[in-house]
Amino acid sequence: NNHLRNQSLHGPSPVTTFGPKACMLQNPHAVMHIQDPASQRLTWNKPPKSVLVIKKIQDASLLQPFKELCVFLTEQKNMIVYVESKVLADTAIAGDESFGAVIQKFCTFREDLDDISNRVDFIICLGGDGTLLYASSLFQESVPPVMAFHLGSLGFLTPFNFDTYQSQVTQIIEGNTAIILRSRLRVRVVKESREKKVSLVNMALGVLVQQVLNEVVVDRGPSSYLSNVDLFLDGHLITTVQGDGVIVSTPTGSTAYAVAAGASMIHPNVPAIMITPICPHSLSFRPIVVPAGVELKIMLSRDARNTAWVSFDGRKRQEICHGDSITITTSCFPVPSICFRDPVNDWFESLSQCLHWNVRKKQNYLSSEEEEF
Repeated sequence: NNHLRNQSLHGPSPVTTFGPKACMLQNPHAVMHIQDPASQRLTWNKPPKSVLVIKKIQDASLLQPFKELCVFLTEQKNMIVYVESKVLADTAIAGDESFGAVIQKFCTFREDLDDISNRVDFIICLGGDGTLLYASSLFQESVPPVMAFHLGSLGFLTPFNFDTYQSQVTQIIEGNTAIILRSRLRVRVVKESREKKVSLVNMALGVLVQQVLNEVVVDRGPSSYLSNVDLFLDGHLITTVQGDGVIVSTPTGSTAYAVAAGASMIHPNVPAIMITPICPHSLSFRPIVVPAGVELKIMLSRDARNTAWVSFDGRKRQEICHGDSITITTSCFPVPSICFRDPVNDWFESLSQCLHWNVRKKQNYLSSEEEEF
């Protein structure tokens, strides 16, 4: 593996190639080790020819935008369009005779069965934040650039408006657009059997989602008892979590489940891992932020009365028993998310529009007469 984790506290250096043709535009004037977020630009080694279109399933409001976009990509831009097989299972798409000629040009794939990692040049998401999380789960190593249109309910991670999609998509194809590298977590679950410890990865029992964009959540599941798990940092026990559970999140995930549990919101360019307890049975257990380069491990405490459950970006939920371990580090493979303006402005716009950050009725101005009293 050419992408070994750096042991520095700053975390591993992310790869700067995204899919088969995209890469980071090098800035010859950069003198800082940490690049100015506003200077991160996308460029192409070769003109992009293929695009994966991800559409939220069973959402009638997305049918027309999906069809318009696919016609534009295939007929005007001569792009090879990849779609998931289950998208075409929708009778409103498959039964549309006027759309039949475009469907014939599609390349289809099935999740967990077909590897498209080296065939897609960039990704377009139509829907809410969940479509970006789903796009991340499809690529377990290098991720092509992602352009996300806000057609869902929240839209914190989807900065583009579909009304002007033609000019915006054209600009992406031409290259030199702003991107933000959203770090991911590399998660490894080891199950202890009677014979030996075996990894869930690539086992017939199920495929573990190794790359996580938002968070790993360990909770008490259906049990009425407190969750009781030990948390290790670089091999040292730092605390035992007694409560409903714990969230380990990326900066991108800081505005998801973590913020609802009381964590701070961290800009995605900050190299960090967040540890946030869920309803801890302690008055002093504050959320903490640790450097991106550390290795975390979570195990059931020896005294735990029940098992725990783990999920990865809200998917692939499974039970964790005594002897099992969850190891979490910062991944070398970020998600290159294409910006509407730039990483800083887009983030504050999302805080304001989606979470109504610091919205308050303004205090009235005091007149000179009122000041006298």
